[in-house]
Amino acid sequence: MRRAVAATATVAVAAGAVLVSAIAAQAAAGCRVSYAVTSQWQGGFGATVDVTNLGDALSGWRLTWSFPAGQKVTALWNGTVSQSGTQVTVGNATWNGTVASGGKASVGFNGTWTGANPAPTDFALNGVACDGGTGPTPTPTTSPTGGPTPTPTPTPSLSPTPTPTPTGGPVKVLGQVSTVGRVRDNGTSVQFTWPGTYFEGRFRGTGVGLVLNDSTNDYVVQVDGATVATLVTPGRTTYWVRGLASGDHTVRLAKRTESPYGAGEFGGLVADSGGTILAKPALRSRQMEFIGDSWTAGYGDMSTTRDCNSNGGVTRNTNADVAFGALTAKGFNADYQINAWSGMGMVRNYNGQGTDNFRTYYDTDLQAAYSSQAWPVPSTWRPQVVVIGLGINDFSTALNAGEKWTTIDQLAADYRTAYNGFLDKLRARYGSSTYIVLTYPDLSYQTTAFADSVRRIVTDRKDARISALYYDNNALGMDLLGCDWHPSRHDHQILADALTQHLRTLPLAW
Repeated sequence: MRRAVAATATVAVAAGAVLVSAIAAQAAAGCRVSYAVTSQWQGGFGATVDVTNLGDALSGWRLTWSFPAGQKVTALWNGTVSQSGTQVTVGNATWNGTVASGGKASVGFNGTWTGANPAPTDFALNGVACDGGTGPTPTPTTSPTGGPTPTPTPTPSLSPTPTPTPTGGPVKVLGQVSTVGRVRDNGTSVQFTWPGTYFEGRFRGTGVGLVLNDSTNDYVVQVDGATVATLVTPGRTTYWVRGLASGDHTVRLAKRTESPYGAGEFGGLVADSGGTILAKPALRSRQMEFIGDSWTAGYGDMSTTRDCNSNGGVTRNTNADVAFGALTAKGFNADYQINAWSGMGMVRNYNGQGTDNFRTYYDTDLQAAYSSQAWPVPSTWRPQVVVIGLGINDFSTALNAGEKWTTIDQLAADYRTAYNGFLDKLRARYGSSTYIVLTYPDLSYQTTAFADSVRRIVTDRKDARISALYYDNNALGMDLLGCDWHPSRHDHQILADALTQHLRTLPLAW
């Protein structure tokens, strides 16, 4: 349950004349910007910026603005970023530099604030102040007027070792590695946003390279079942694992963090000199899907203190690969998906913020990222077990003035209706043989409506393959030492053990 999410405050910004960018040969003759704060918590926030090109087509772009209250960008996706004082400069990524006339480019970012968090108002695209209109395109010049534009920070590289030149033409990533994750297959690369997405491959030799393009997320790299590296916002790089004993090896790459507004990109494996990439491992016969919020995503689970402002923040302390879902699935030798989003609820997000909810994005491949679309559920994805943990954000905070519900009873009724509809969707998608477990922790300090609603749903449906599992935080010995009172790594093992025990009571035929 993230401390705030999805609070939308869209601001149209304006300014004046038409200038020319040094980035591209075209002239930007007009632009319009929408800036939205999508989440906000004490000292931090998330935001998106959508810029519409109202002028000539662009083959590269640079968006600038200044923060009026000293806010700082800490992480950005769908572009490159640099900041000097209050001035922010965002450049296009390699894949979204072309923007047609009337087209749109979008970036998302996380930032920090103190005192206040007002929206910027001085956006400019390629030096052109965005006022929502167009004007005559001036004669191109070699540099923008009105002062120099800061140069974006170059993407970091994790390894200075040159990449061996691939042979045999372009490599299809999904021909090299196995995954059941929700990925966008671009052939020579795949994109993904959901936490815990993982890829598994095999190689022969003494080393292997992993091709990445991601300045937002963190990853864990494992070889032969042992963790060999944690990659922190690796950027565009080939990360090398070398010095292994000569022979056949397995390699696994797993996304630790959440990034609902920005996709990570994996470009596959590269054999080291003298080595080769082997046939990918077969998918496991057992499949599990974990659906939920911050508890399911592993929010801040690596922290040993509830206040993460001084130990790297929530993102650096998050690892979905050791959250209870991953631990449970690994214990059953099952492939799995973690489809979770911190702060989201079934019908109401944390503290009543925003109008979207988890169900808005459940069917997508890339959540709220630019160009996200419906995930085409493959016939190979038919989980025998689905575990749902949605409701903490719906019920953990008191109703606010102006929300659509005036009483907890009204909220609970809507929650049960939406939950039943969600279960109907899962039944239609996966069939009647899938076991579905509805989990809920102790929220009795706030209300019993959450627990009562889950139990009522299970009772009313009269479906022998739908059950409920109550996590009694105190009785289980949970310390909730993760960021912002979330389950710690210690707690996730407890949750995994409790879930495993529950699943072993079911007549699973897998």
